[in-house]
Amino acid sequence: MKQRIITAIIAAALFIPFVIYGKVPFTLLVLAMAVVGFYEILKMKGISIFSIPGVIGLLTLVLLVIPRDWAGEVVQIIGYSSILMVVYGLMMLLLIYVVLVKNKITFDEVGFILLGAFYVGMGFHYLIETRNNGLEFVVYCLLVVWTTDSGAYFVGRKFGKNKLWPEISPKKTVEGFVGGIVIAVIFAIGMQIIYPFMNGYVSLILITIVASIIGQMGDLVESAIKRHYGVKDSGTILPGHGGILDRFDSLLFVVPLLHFLYLFGN
Repeated sequence: MKQRIITAIIAAALFIPFVIYGKVPFTLLVLAMAVVGFYEILKMKGISIFSIPGVIGLLTLVLLVIPRDWAGEVVQIIGYSSILMVVYGLMMLLLIYVVLVKNKITFDEVGFILLGAFYVGMGFHYLIETRNNGLEFVVYCLLVVWTTDSGAYFVGRKFGKNKLWPEISPKKTVEGFVGGIVIAVIFAIGMQIIYPFMNGYVSLILITIVASIIGQMGDLVESAIKRHYGVKDSGTILPGHGGILDRFDSLLFVVPLLHFLYLFGN
């Protein structure tokens, strides 16, 4: 527990200044985290990121992560009409590679690489885009994720009796799941009182509840992936917390949701 708390404090102290400043430094930091996350998910499957399929997957990931304004410049440089076309071309290269190496890498592995690139890449892409919408939106997003995670952990330890999904995550409880939602709503209301950023408390509460639920489902998804591949943590970069995916699994689900809700509301 002590190591977990110390790591969380140090990581937050390093991460928050980038969030506040935003712009290119924040984008580069998020891109670096995405690369590490992609490395972690490939490692679960036993695929090297330095192999030809791994490098093609990495290029796909980078193209998916970069923000829209950067994407426009990339398109102009390489002469394609959209990033999607480039990603499609990389997918074709992967499939051709399967044929050239006579199935030494399988279509299943190609599918895993591409799905991993989209899973990690799009989540971190929308983290950048959410920050570009304004500091208050990314702060709210991080607040929901972190308070849900902490609330679920502490409420579950104190009051948890009924297992939520023991086949996937044995320690999670129904009480912790509900507690995480309640704590997230309380902190979101507190943020709204200090700095009004959303139109009305009803919308705020409903969006927070949905985001908290989706975030916890994101956590369960990563737990299911780890359990399937027999991995305890996605990595070891964060002592006491595991890897990048272990800490950002909820965020990968929440930021796209909040980004689209923001666009819908405006």
